Amino acid sequence: MSGQTVYLVDASIYVFRAWFSVSDTVTGADGQPVNAVYGFCDFVMRLLREKNPQRIVFVFDESLESSFRNEIYPLYKANREPAPEELKAQFRYCRELVSALGIGEIADKFYEADDLIGSLSVREKACGRAIVLVSGDKDLTQLVRRGDYWWNYAKRVSLDYAGIHQNFGVYPEQIADMLAITGDAVDNIPGVPGIGPVTAVQLLNHFGSFDNLFNNLSDVGKAGVRGAKRVEASLREYSETARLARRLTEIYCDVELPDDLETTIAPADPGRLESLLQQLAFSQWRTQRWMEFAGTLAVAK
Repeated sequence: MSGQTVYLVDASIYVFRAWFSVSDTVTGADGQPVNAVYGFCDFVMRLLREKNPQRIVFVFDESLESSFRNEIYPLYKANREPAPEELKAQFRYCRELVSALGIGEIADKFYEADDLIGSLSVREKACGRAIVLVSGDKDLTQLVRRGDYWWNYAKRVSLDYAGIHQNFGVYPEQIADMLAITGDAVDNIPGVPGIGPVTAVQLLNHFGSFDNLFNNLSDVGKAGVRGAKRVEASLREYSETARLARRLTEIYCDVELPDDLETTIAPADPGRLESLLQQLAFSQWRTQRWMEFAGTLAVAK
């Protein structure tokens, strides 16, 4: 793709994936596990070799227990176990690797990776660039606009604006609405009891938006949903719960981003990279492979 395309990588997903798929017997120079870093490194190299992007940013999560959504709803993501300390250390290595390669990376303790990706997406689209969202998280599909793609790298599924509608039954602008109505068990977001994705899609296809639905509940019977009276009653009873959920499911796209956060790839820092690889106890062959690869990244394409 051309330099007018920006890859925004939901990096934490791929760190967690590596954590579970690579044996924790893989250790660094200090004897601590670095299995997630090894797996993440492999992902980074494959991605960069496959797409050869001119513009890319890796976005990490640091706000799993401290995001602004926890202030709105303290039980947000309360069903998730906190990351173990040995994995937190590996996240730092992963960020260091990306930075040493000359690639932009960012995380924030108050805003989630989704919000940072959303804000980056708005910034880059204002410059006339298309966006590729590298993630398996369906929440991010709400950011896709015409010319953009949501790319589930692991499953090799790429969806554009029309593809999202075809797969989810609603348009990207309605994804947050759908999640607010059905709830999202993954993030411990409450929804309207008894209303699943099929009914939510029918409602949104008829009413167009969350607000229009809840402002016209007396017209639910016209939406052609099964058990319309029960659905209407549930929507009325849990309207405040749904409105709370809607505040949680929408990606915040107005984060103030660092002025020096670049999407273009800068020259790698060989000394910094080599030192990191030594800490990770990379073999001589693996180290040489990475050093040679790093030298090719900022070369004009």
